[in-house]
Amino acid sequence: MTDLSLPNLPGALPDKRQVAASFSRAAASYDSVAELQRNVGEQLLSRLPADFVPGRWLDLGCGTGHFSRVLAERFPEGSGVALDIAEGMLNHARPLGGATHFVAGDAERLPLRDATCDLIFSSLAVQWCGDFNAVLDEALRVLKPGGMFAFASLCVGTLAELRDSWRQVDGMVHVNRFRQFADYQTLCGASGLRVVGLQTRPHVLHYPDVRSLTHELKALGAHNLNPGRPGGLTGRARILGLVEAYEQFRQAQGLPATYQVVYAVLEKPL
Repeated sequence: MTDLSLPNLPGALPDKRQVAASFSRAAASYDSVAELQRNVGEQLLSRLPADFVPGRWLDLGCGTGHFSRVLAERFPEGSGVALDIAEGMLNHARPLGGATHFVAGDAERLPLRDATCDLIFSSLAVQWCGDFNAVLDEALRVLKPGGMFAFASLCVGTLAELRDSWRQVDGMVHVNRFRQFADYQTLCGASGLRVVGLQTRPHVLHYPDVRSLTHELKALGAHNLNPGRPGGLTGRARILGLVEAYEQFRQAQGLPATYQVVYAVLEKPL
């Protein structure tokens, strides 16, 4: 089965080594600007069945380990594995605890044995995976029967205001690309996992100016990582053009930045 993520855009998703390096560099600054990540993760947790109590959980793409610590508090009888591709994030998370094990690994090739997890929790990580089929296959393999894969990701429409503003300035790739929501529906439906829930919801943040938004993206490690991005420094004229174009979106609360978030809860059949 082929990956339906970004047809006719070869190499459209970032190289995972660049993703790992970018998020490693952002480890120290990440939590200070992670409002969206906290909100999305809490929303994802609320979508788990109230009576679901996993014995062993995996925080897939754990980042600074915030939700590893939340999972440990919510399921104190269980044990957890915090996994991330970015060594810098793991080095930040490990002293703060939460998980029993902290593991460097790739969501497309999990270093875990078959049928060893009751829950795979992944908040805003799998959008960086080029082969989402492999992510789903690995989840199916690693979950125990009756186990759940709960993930939040981003789809097309994310940062549309920033993308449209750059489009008025030049034709280069300035904003990370994401899959269509329809592709998530197709791939999850064909994964062998039962779809308990799969929706997309917009989250809108507001900023006083463009610089505040771009600074936050850099602090998160989520700035432009795509092939085709411009190299070197961005000229003053283009920055001024971006600012002028983005001002057309200004609302009373400030400049909006929309994130189209995919929420999914999938279950491995008994």
